[in-house]
Amino acid sequence: MHPRQSIISIFSTFVQFNGDRFHSWATDSKLRRSMQSCVNKTPQERQENFWVLYWYNYISLPGVEKLAKEHLIAYLQEVCYWTSQKTSASFSSTQYKLPDCFQMAIASVDKVLKGFNPNQGFILKNYASVIFGSVIRETLRQRGEIDICTEWGMLRKISQKRLVESLENAGLSPETVTAYVLAWNCFKTLYVPKQPQATRQLSRPDNDTWSAIAQAYNSQSSQKVTSQILETWLLSCAKHARNYLYPPSASINVSPAGQDTSEWIDNLAGEVDSVLTQIITQQEEQTRISQQSEINNVLAAAVAQLEPEAQQILQLYYSQGLTQQQIAKELVLQQYTVSRRLTKAREILLRNLAKWSSEKLHISVTSDLLKNMSTVMEEWLQAYYSVSPY
Repeated sequence: MHPRQSIISIFSTFVQFNGDRFHSWATDSKLRRSMQSCVNKTPQERQENFWVLYWYNYISLPGVEKLAKEHLIAYLQEVCYWTSQKTSASFSSTQYKLPDCFQMAIASVDKVLKGFNPNQGFILKNYASVIFGSVIRETLRQRGEIDICTEWGMLRKISQKRLVESLENAGLSPETVTAYVLAWNCFKTLYVPKQPQATRQLSRPDNDTWSAIAQAYNSQSSQKVTSQILETWLLSCAKHARNYLYPPSASINVSPAGQDTSEWIDNLAGEVDSVLTQIITQQEEQTRISQQSEINNVLAAAVAQLEPEAQQILQLYYSQGLTQQQIAKELVLQQYTVSRRLTKAREILLRNLAKWSSEKLHISVTSDLLKNMSTVMEEWLQAYYSVSPY
């Protein structure tokens, strides 16, 4: 990928792929005209961060919020691309390639814009990189879990609540949903894997089991069906469940037919509030600054207490941007050893941050809050190692 050079192109162009590779920058004529007009009015402002803050201040202003958001989406294209490339490389076995990861990430841009707060000293690109990477990793883990399940393993793992939701989402009638759920209950009751840990790769039930499932179903329903029909129903259940739980990623770089870019962006609703404001809530500005300084001290002290090898791994990963495989080669270690020690180091830092939050802010640490703290910690690590002397 060749980087964009001018302020106008940075805020008005979008990544275009050809297969699994970057192809070109596509220009949005409306955004280009908008940026050209703004630059003509303030020709002395050539710093991209000035324009980031300029458009960010407009995203909540009625009448221009759509345009402002589109400019920022264009701006985040490069960081989304490089984050997607780095993150997808760490999932070498996945079927999802760079363009897939890019779509997963860019579709979460509302999360980035809602969580970002320039008043707390953070840089939009750094913050976006953390959120994009987190979204890609979580999506790939979820999809990897479901992708390696057979249809029968999928039906064993899903809950009745999720199954009903997926069938209703597919537009099936209440009568059909009732019939399918009864068939699923009979299947789940009578087809139990011999080894619980083998559920993912569960094979098709044998003929005797199918006969028992059909008998159980027919004893509870006035509608008599064959085992072949039940098998068709259950395969349909698995298909609808996959589509419901893990729908295809939507890319805001490509508008659906009949919608312009602004309409498409409006359909991508954000779900995450500001990460830091869930830890440091509604405080005076000076208090927030003081607490941010304490967070920096807590995490810096925790890093200093890590074993030298763990500190070196963090430095190579966050400062030099090496992959786990490259770090393993550099330190003459196994890749799984690097992965384990990197995970352990993050856990130690997260525990220190959670302890500080509990003791100083009197916050009850929940699983959701831990996830948010993890995002804060990741952003801190990136910022710390960009300036750290280690």
